[in-house]
Amino acid sequence: MSPEPTTSTPASAPVAPQGAAAGAFIHNIGYRHYDGPRQGRAYARRSLFSQSLRGAYGLGRSARTKVLPMLLFAVMCLPAGIIVAVAVFTKAGSLPVDYTRYAVYLQAVIGLYLAAQAPQSVSRDLRFKTVPLYFSRPIERVDYVAAKFAAMTSALFLLTAAPLVVLYVGALLAKLDFLDQTKGLAQGLVSVALLSLLFAGIGLVIAALTPRRGFGVAAVIAVLTIPYGAVSAVQGIASVQGNESAVGWLGLFSPITLIDGVQSALLGGTSSFPNGLGPSTGAGFVYLLVSLAVIAGSYALLMRRYRKAGL
Repeated sequence: MSPEPTTSTPASAPVAPQGAAAGAFIHNIGYRHYDGPRQGRAYARRSLFSQSLRGAYGLGRSARTKVLPMLLFAVMCLPAGIIVAVAVFTKAGSLPVDYTRYAVYLQAVIGLYLAAQAPQSVSRDLRFKTVPLYFSRPIERVDYVAAKFAAMTSALFLLTAAPLVVLYVGALLAKLDFLDQTKGLAQGLVSVALLSLLFAGIGLVIAALTPRRGFGVAAVIAVLTIPYGAVSAVQGIASVQGNESAVGWLGLFSPITLIDGVQSALLGGTSSFPNGLGPSTGAGFVYLLVSLAVIAGSYALLMRRYRKAGL
């Protein structure tokens, strides 16, 4: 006798379950369960941080999204390159701009970068309602907020620290004092690190309030520019009237003047306040405490915002 022929069922062939009604089938389309290692929360948090940081400079995205962040990065570094060239060729005895003041001078560029990238970091997830997908296992709300906050802070730090490194290298090429320049660079890096934390918190909170990116961009620009203009105007009036103490305390009401007050009072920098009337050392600690309070408050507001957004 010859053996009976065997038949095989393709993976996509429908199989009728026993006892099922006529016309009921289960389709096996070939999906398999994931059998690899489970990386856990730490890996998910690092991946979200890396993806958000790369996205802040358009890396891994279309060429169009790279234009603005890279252009602003070049604009931040260009004045530093010019200053270095002048210092080298004129054999200057010092740099014309302090390390701690550089970011204050270019605050408009930093504000434009933050206004463009903070909504890009969080608004799309809100607009397309993908936030609940992040909060499914293994990532949690605190991981999402921490990764986004750290990524935006790191992006701003790269933007503001790179020109300081250019200044430092140029100062050494101009044969300026090594210890003085190293001390100035360290003070400048501390200043821009605090600025990055402060601006990242403010920008992300504002951007997270609306899923519409255009509204987020306009709101970030308004929050950074309107208080600065109002504070500068009132400081000018107080200076003309001879009220020097008011000039120092008014800087508490604007993000960039908060940084200016800290760097001038505690980091040895010069102030951009009218007539150089920066806060005293004691007031500088108040500036620092207010800056840290705003950073902590921004983080808390983000946690509160995503408690609702993750439902």
